[in-house]
This record gives sequence, structure tokens and C-alpha cells, in this order.
Amino acid sequence: MANVKAFYKNRVYCTKFITHYMKLLLKQVIITDLQSPFNGQQKDIFIDNGLVVAIEDQLENDEATIVNEPGIYVSPGWVDIFSHFCDPGIEYKETIETGAAAAAAGGYTTVFTLPNTNPAVAGKTQVEYIVQRGRSLPVTVMPLAAITQNIEGKDLAEMYDMHNSGAVAFTDGLQPVQTPGLFLKALQYVKAFNGVLIQLPVDKSIGKSGLMNEGIVSTRLGLPGVPEIAEELMVTRDIELARYTHSKLHITGVSSAKCIELISQAKQDGLQVTCSVTPYHLFYCDEDLASYDTNLKVDPPLRDRQNMLALRQALLEGKIDCIATHHLPQDWDNKVCEFEYAKHGMSGLESSFRVINTIFENLSDQQLINLFSSNARTIFGLPSASIQPGSRAQITLYSRQSESAFTKADNKGKCSNNAFINNVLKGKVVGIINKDLLYLNK
Repeated sequence: MANVKAFYKNRVYCTKFITHYMKLLLKQVIITDLQSPFNGQQKDIFIDNGLVVAIEDQLENDEATIVNEPGIYVSPGWVDIFSHFCDPGIEYKETIETGAAAAAAGGYTTVFTLPNTNPAVAGKTQVEYIVQRGRSLPVTVMPLAAITQNIEGKDLAEMYDMHNSGAVAFTDGLQPVQTPGLFLKALQYVKAFNGVLIQLPVDKSIGKSGLMNEGIVSTRLGLPGVPEIAEELMVTRDIELARYTHSKLHITGVSSAKCIELISQAKQDGLQVTCSVTPYHLFYCDEDLASYDTNLKVDPPLRDRQNMLALRQALLEGKIDCIATHHLPQDWDNKVCEFEYAKHGMSGLESSFRVINTIFENLSDQQLINLFSSNARTIFGLPSASIQPGSRAQITLYSRQSESAFTKADNKGKCSNNAFINNVLKGKVVGIINKDLLYLNK
């Protein structure tokens, strides 16, 4: 422990450092937590055995590991609600361990993992497998379980059993439920335990051979397009089903301005409908595909500039509830190929915060934390992670001011299909504190 204390007092940082700690002292950090009486204040925080013991102007403890770096903010631990860790069955793309490392590097203390594995997370055994594999990791890994058996879109899975085994919510992930009658039954089913369904807004019957957004750019590039109506019909349908059932619905990966307005109207009507967007739909538009960069082949596709700017405005107006990374690792063979044959998806846990902080330099600290933590905790019924004496330490440490290039070295997952590599981005994730573990980035 003496070596660890000297390590931080000398302020020498390694690329990745994880340690169990008994006592930890954060010096002069700025607290961003609306639920905390110390919100907006610069304080010392003393943590002992994973619990926040004291928050004062000045604290000293000779036995504590000390983290002391100027300009650090702390907030309740961030939550990502839609990430693919590819385990079991597709471990050559990602594992629960490498996915957790990517999440920790990106500032996330909790991640919801997709059920699109082999076998699919469609039964209690698979749910328990993921829960057990994640117990010793610095990030809390929470499985999303399938709505339908084997994600085939035919019959409902045993969602009640999976809920009891630890499933945080339900989705068919990358293969959204296409049959309205089946999705209606699912919405009714989860009411028994106040569950939430997550839906990717893609109608697979429209533009099923499309490779990008349908519009002027797709015509110019000679690529078949996916029209916005494929997304808008799905969102309209699912909102009406949620209206009929009075169930909880979260729509993720929204890329259309019209869909944001549909969701906003549903909220005004008193429906339990929420939404999330990805960093890449806020940063890029279809014009950026001029180079045929396969890392920008995503689903739903990047829309036109007008939609991108409308999403940015909607975020500032509070119409978007969460940032969802849609972390989807793809190996070299599935991305370094012709655009037509490349698989959809982008990795993004490590870059998510920096992308949002770069786009929205004037976004308030509280808006930022609502998007990355507070709203997701409310929507999915997660325990509070408020930073105050007596609470369990589940904390993200970050800075909003520094600026540097995002490089392959920043990528901690197995795959590097991230379009933000070599982009200069603003902000820095210093590390996380979770499950009595301290994880610090370089």
C-alpha cells in the first residue's frame, strides 16, 4: 500500500491501474450530483471499505491511497444501456472481461449487455452466466435478456424467470421485434414486475438491402438507402402499443428528428416512453460517408445533416434521456472490406464521453450527468449512487477541459472499429471507483 500511496503522491500514472483499496482519499474534487448536499462544491472525499465516510473542505489520512489531480470532477457512476460484449460464443470480438475494461476506461461503472450472443441470452442459465462472470470485474455488468426465444421473433421468452435471475431489462437487441402482436404481448408480460422493454427502431421490411441513409448522398455514392420512414413507422407503432398497455418502453439509437418529436409528444401524453441516442449520430451525418469508411456503417444509419443538428438541439432541450454507446465490436475481417459486405456497428465505450463533451462544450455539468447516469438509473430502477456520507462509492472521475487525440492506445476492447480514432476530442476520463476497486486511466 505504501508503494501505491507514493505512486499517486508523485502523480505518476500508468495506462491502466486497478487496485483493491481499504481507504481512499480524493483531494479537491468538484462534486456533480444534484441529489448530494455538496453538489457543485470542491471537496475532499474519504472512502473506507467502499463507503463514503466523510466529505469536507480538507481531510487527511496517512493510511489512505490518495488521488490528487487538479480539475477533477466526480459524479455518480455512469451507466451505458446498450453494449455488446459478445460473450458467450463470439469471444473473438469481445469478452465480458475486455468489454468491462473498455467500459471502465470510458468512465462507466455499470453496463447493460446485449443478448445477441451464441447461445442468445434467452434463459435464466445465460443470465446467471453473465452475472457470475461480471462479479469480480471493476464494472457492474447487467445482462439485457431476450424478449423472444432465441431472438427468433416468434414466441416470448421466459422473461419472468430471467428477471428473477438478474436481467435488468428486455430486448431482442440488434434484431428488434418486428411483429406488433408479439411486441404487444411482451409489453403486457413485463407489467407483472414493472419491467422495461428496449427497442431498436428499425423496420426490417423497409430498405432491408439499404447500406446508408436514403437521400442525396446515397444517390451520389451509388449506395442503396434506408429511408427515415423505416424508423418512424417502428417508433409510431411501439408508442401506440405502449399507450394501449401502459407499459414502460425505451427506444434507443434514435436518429430521426421526427422520431424525437413523436417520443416527446408521448411523454407529454403521460406515457412511460423514454429514448436514447448514440454519440456517433450526434457527431456524424451521411455526408461523412463520402470516404466509404466502414466504421460509419451503423444501424440505424447516419442521417442527413438536418437530422443530426435536430438531434443536437433536442439533447440541449432535454428531449433525449440518455446517451447509449451502442458499443458493437467488429473484428478486422468484418470492417476492412467493401462497404457492401462490412458488418454494422462501431465500438464506442472509451470515446463516448469525450465525443459528447466535444460537441456540447457549453452543456451544463448537471445535464451531462443526467445523460450519462441519473436518467438511466431512474428509468431502469437502479439504486441511487449519490455522493454523500453513508453511500456506497460508485463514482466516475473526469475532466472536461483537457484536449487530445483519441488513439488506438485508448482502445481497451478487442476491436478498434471506432471512427473517432485520430480525432482530437475534448475531455478526459480519469477513472472510476466501483465495487471497492479503483481504476485509473493514464
